[in-house]
Amino acid sequence: MAQLALNRFQTETAILTTSDQTIYTAPAGYTGIVLYAHVTNYGSSATTITCKHVRSGTETEIINEANVPVNDAYIPLDGKLVLETNDSFSAKAGAGTTLKIILSILETAN
Repeated sequence: MAQLALNRFQTETAILTTSDQTIYTAPAGYTGIVLYAHVTNYGSSATTITCKHVRSGTETEIINEANVPVNDAYIPLDGKLVLETNDSFSAKAGAGTTLKIILSILETAN
């Protein structure tokens, strides 16, 4: 059996919609540590962002409907977020598809 890499870095990006989107799920055998999250509003009007931690169907809001001004950015995490195997990070925009999100993640073998 192949041995898992001890540490590996991931970058995940998405254009958000008004529906919850899973941006990242920690894979089997790994814990994902979200080191950084950045949301940018590239639209022509302000909108909101909602980010959630999801574990076994239980959703916990990290930030709920935070305002993201036009041509500006929002940092939804104040620190790091640990995602155990099968935990997810999801996000949605309050209106349209004018938000982009980027996550920097460190995966470490369990």
